[in-house]
Amino acid sequence: MGSRSKNLQNDLAYIAGFLDGDGSLMLQLKKRADSKVGWRFMCTICFYQDSRHEKPLHWMRTIFGIGYLSQRNDGITELRINGYRQVRDILKLLLPFIRFKEKQARALYSAADFLAQKPMARFTVKDRKQLLDWILTIQSNNYKSHSRKTKKMLQKVLDLTP
Repeated sequence: MGSRSKNLQNDLAYIAGFLDGDGSLMLQLKKRADSKVGWRFMCTICFYQDSRHEKPLHWMRTIFGIGYLSQRNDGITELRINGYRQVRDILKLLLPFIRFKEKQARALYSAADFLAQKPMARFTVKDRKQLLDWILTIQSNNYKSHSRKTKKMLQKVLDLTP
């Protein structure tokens, strides 16, 4: 059992390093027509690799037992893991090994744990403000994206405008 545990620790350290270099952590606010509030949160861990070398992504999917692989038109393969509980549980395993994306990982872990506990219909203003803070923490520590929602846009969607 000891060597098996050590192998798992090595695997998790490798995966965390892969995430630090070729991965992303996202907490997104998505429009949702079939929801009372009109939006939902989406937690995602994504690993990217040149499609010619996608084997490690299949291995990671096997290790976690979850996620889906897709090939993009630009020759990149993605392993995406969505879901509050799934993202929370995986980040709990990886956090001790994450170095460069630690702030994003801690914020996403906190958000995923929070979102897994309570239905959105019961979110208070304080809850929505906390979630907004986690989104902004992740955004501010990620590489710049052209499709990023501004703080004002997010406040409006979350009904937090003064």
